[in-house]
Amino acid sequence: MSYIVLARKWRPKRFAELVGQEHVVRALSNALDSGKVHHAFLFTGTRGVGKTTVARILAMALNCEAGVSANPCTTCAACREIDEGRFVDLIEVDAASRTKVDDTRELLDNVQYAPTRGRYKVYLVDEVHMLSNHSFNALLKTLEEPPPHVKFLLATTDPQKLPVTVLSRCLQFNLKRLSANLIGERLKFIAAAESLGYEAAALALLARAADGSMRDALSLLDQLIAFGGGALNESNARAMLGTIDRGHVTRIVEALSRADGPGLLAQVRELDRDAPDYDRALVDLAALLQRIAIAQIVPETAPQDEDFDAPTLSRLGAAMSAEDVQLYYQIALAGRRDLSMAPEPRLGFEMTLLRMLAFRPDTVAAVVGTASVAAVGTASATASVTGGVAVGAPAALAIDAGTWAAVVEAAGLSGLTRQFALNCVPSSFENDVLTLRLDQPAAERRTRSTEEKLVQGLSKYLGRNMRIVFNVAEGTLATPARQRAAAEQDKAARAAADFEQDPAVKGLRERFGAEVDAASVKPVN
Repeated sequence: MSYIVLARKWRPKRFAELVGQEHVVRALSNALDSGKVHHAFLFTGTRGVGKTTVARILAMALNCEAGVSANPCTTCAACREIDEGRFVDLIEVDAASRTKVDDTRELLDNVQYAPTRGRYKVYLVDEVHMLSNHSFNALLKTLEEPPPHVKFLLATTDPQKLPVTVLSRCLQFNLKRLSANLIGERLKFIAAAESLGYEAAALALLARAADGSMRDALSLLDQLIAFGGGALNESNARAMLGTIDRGHVTRIVEALSRADGPGLLAQVRELDRDAPDYDRALVDLAALLQRIAIAQIVPETAPQDEDFDAPTLSRLGAAMSAEDVQLYYQIALAGRRDLSMAPEPRLGFEMTLLRMLAFRPDTVAAVVGTASVAAVGTASATASVTGGVAVGAPAALAIDAGTWAAVVEAAGLSGLTRQFALNCVPSSFENDVLTLRLDQPAAERRTRSTEEKLVQGLSKYLGRNMRIVFNVAEGTLATPARQRAAAEQDKAARAAADFEQDPAVKGLRERFGAEVDAASVKPVN
């Protein structure tokens, strides 16, 4: 007995067997059960999602010897012949090979005649967008006013190419791309039904590689059965698809978390021995980073992962800040876009990883600056995530007049809250109570909303609840805002003086009597 490929063997014969197209099944079932079936249907969607399958089931439902219903018997002669593609009243046309107007006219010459055996004569036109304009014109009149015994079922992957006159005469159903999870579950069901042992990770790889197409997934399953001699394991699936082992991806992320450049390049050299698809390698890297981000920020919602176990994701998440993970993810996506322009795919992959090391978010120590590193002490400056709040400050951080400007920047304060904070000066910070001094002008701009935002921002930064006490001081204070303004004025004055002393400027003044507009002179930095 000849072998039947899985895509044909497991092709649905009833609407109930269709996967992921509930919106189409519901509409067609209601129409069939109520007896209100339109004369023309258009099924659209990407390849392998079930357009032709839906059309065949609809043809079966219309011509089943048990009567028109949403549940054809699948066992009568008409149902069997439709399923096998040899029913005389089901005329299947591949529009890609019959694009000429003469072909269409020849096809439509028989529309007026009654069905030979069935209840309806069904025309199933696949890839209908390939018809020529003249063919569409020939079809249009019949499509608008067909005989009562004729149904048109049109399928296409590119509905934009159909004339609006055709679209307006059809009921349109867009079949969705199937999710990887949905495809994976179907593959597990089929593998079990075929008595095939499998690893879940192997079928998950096939489901993702199918890119939304159930037919492609079943073809890949057939290919894996042949490739592995019936062994449906992860290593065979990766070798067949050309994807990299998840251990490589994990080790690359571990090297990134340590900022280990030599170790990172060593992983690339090891990876290159398998001649991988580097674009796919970046896809796998981005997928792992996305899983790490979920484990960091919303661990309670993390789905069960067949590629990476929870301890691995938790360990990698603890080794990197949430900001680093987000940045690496964006760089991986940009690296895919640039890969085609790289001298070699490997070089493009390496540069993407090196870019991740070269561009990293500033840590608290970098923000505070070398002048106040001593105040930070030996506490870690790496942000951790607790309950969705980034905690970037060590518990022993000193907050005083010397570090206040850096603390405001590191806490991420912005807008009016930031301006207000920079016009204050800390006088003490004990037992989670911060005392700020402000002068009269700043006190007049003080609002309850600003105070609350300042307390919230600093509490998040410190990782604990705190309270702020304000004291209004007499006279003016040397606030960070005033110090910054004074520094800018001093810089502008020095720039103006240097400009006045420039030999070229002196020459212009002596020769032409030119005058310098001091207010227009701006420092370069």
